[in-house]
Amino acid sequence: MLKTGISLVALIVATPVWAQDDEIVVTATGIAQSRDEVGQAITVIDAETIKTRQAIDVVDLLATTPGVRFNRNGSTGGVTGVSLRGAETTQTLVLIDGVKVNDPSGIGDGYDFGPLLTGNIQRIEILRGSNSVVHGSQAIGGVVNLMTGVPAEGFGANASVDYGYSDTLSAKADVSGTSGIATGGVGAAYFRTDGISSAAGGTERDGTENIATNARLKLSFTDMLSLDLRGYYIHADLDYDSFFGAPADSSDVSKLDQYVGYAGLNLALLDGKLTNRAAVTWMRNDRDYYFVRGTDPDYGYSGTNLRFEYEGVYAPVDQAKLLFGYEHERPDYDFFGFGSTASAKINIDSVYALAIVKPFAGLAVTGGVRHDDHSQFGGATTFGANANYSPNGGATNVRLSYGEGFKAPSLYQLYDSFSGNAALRPERSKSYDVGFDQSLDGGRAMLSVTAFRRDTRNQINYDNATFTYGNLDRTRAKGVEASIALKPVDALTVTGSYSYVDARDRSAGSADFGNRLARRAANAVSVSADYVWSFGLSTGATVTMVGDSFDNAANTRRLDGYALAGVRASMPLGAHLEVYGRIDNLFDETYQTAYGYGSYGRAAYGGVRVRF
Repeated sequence: MLKTGISLVALIVATPVWAQDDEIVVTATGIAQSRDEVGQAITVIDAETIKTRQAIDVVDLLATTPGVRFNRNGSTGGVTGVSLRGAETTQTLVLIDGVKVNDPSGIGDGYDFGPLLTGNIQRIEILRGSNSVVHGSQAIGGVVNLMTGVPAEGFGANASVDYGYSDTLSAKADVSGTSGIATGGVGAAYFRTDGISSAAGGTERDGTENIATNARLKLSFTDMLSLDLRGYYIHADLDYDSFFGAPADSSDVSKLDQYVGYAGLNLALLDGKLTNRAAVTWMRNDRDYYFVRGTDPDYGYSGTNLRFEYEGVYAPVDQAKLLFGYEHERPDYDFFGFGSTASAKINIDSVYALAIVKPFAGLAVTGGVRHDDHSQFGGATTFGANANYSPNGGATNVRLSYGEGFKAPSLYQLYDSFSGNAALRPERSKSYDVGFDQSLDGGRAMLSVTAFRRDTRNQINYDNATFTYGNLDRTRAKGVEASIALKPVDALTVTGSYSYVDARDRSAGSADFGNRLARRAANAVSVSADYVWSFGLSTGATVTMVGDSFDNAANTRRLDGYALAGVRASMPLGAHLEVYGRIDNLFDETYQTAYGYGSYGRAAYGGVRVRF
């Protein structure tokens, strides 16, 4: 059992944590911004980090950043949820190449990270804290924004393949380039494994096969007018163990097809002072479930979200920008199985405005308001504001942030024939944080600390008295996040993260009042170190420690804390070829992130990369 009494002061002194060294971010307001303009807490995982870590699951990268907790139902590809700062996993908004991909057919519109592998993902931004002014419904805990690679100038191509434990094969490739007015790229990734038993006490392996493809094309007709097209597709075929009761070996199978599309027209006017973006985005999730492979599906869900977006940015002077926009969103879902069918759809119309002002050197202030009109429950208005102040040209940044979030009831919660409740109201949150970033020794060290609090009301839960969903719960989360990056010499990089998250039930009169929220450990720390030797060899290691948590709201079923270590190495062979390998869970730790579900023991993998 991992003891959770971790001292923040001792950690900052002794434990290097995660770096936030990318200078431009896009998730805070939806447009490219310098970090010095942003008062919110954002972590960036860049392409070099993704390559160096050799991770297959996106979640394994997210778990090394502050404020993130996750749970996975067993083998790779199993149902996986991500919580930001102690929020519900359904309160994490997920974007892929700018498109919202939360599933309208899910019970709470949550996003299942299980089928989402790193593939050709080249950048991840994690924004922590409520931010519905910019992103609308769902962004109560925060936003995970995943981006594929931007096409290279000229021509570029990359490919890799690796093999390892449990007959696991992973391969991916991408090609990109520029010709005339066109810039584009395509990529594909394939993954298969025999896996492990998802049930902790099971004996049969639960394998998965995953295919992901992506494409993007930009046509720059003039300096002022361009067309942007993007697409992403995932097919996942998963063996899993039955979750009706305690997890146990079974022949169950699930199949997912996820389609993501974006088409946007960009127009600049007034000598570039006014930029306009009009776009259509589309996402569809088809999920079929089989009790026995090779038969017709026994039940299934299909969720679609069609969105129309307009965004304008007016910058009359360098010290001020005004963002304004309109969105129309039409989610719908269909269900079949057990002798019945069901379907539902809604419409959401949204307007928002946001101002970014720099009244004097070193200070950037952002404030905005949004109104969403929902065809079922009516309107919801949210506010947000943040500030970033640097007295010394960016060496020190002090951040303040206030954000409001809301989450519309899911279509299932509103209209399910057995448990739906058409009178549900949106979940609402208020989020506060204050922090600082400090650069030391000419940028060779970077320290960040953030304190936060979030209060959520009208949280939707299942009412065992009425057998329907209701706005039953209030929750509160507060804590501290710390990060530091060290580069004492050019060859050595040490990074990591620590967070303390105290997430509790605050529902008056509830038997669970004051209890910790399920599957949200209070303490988590991750440390990584990578060294490049003079002859080209790169070696590295990551250690992640997660404290105890509970699997249920009553806090009667404990999930013991755990510590995981992984090592990795890579070696270039000439200018275009590289061999690499890693060992995960080096000390063969046994642990669970969801009660009754197993996890991987020690596992080794090796492969080769080629680049042109």
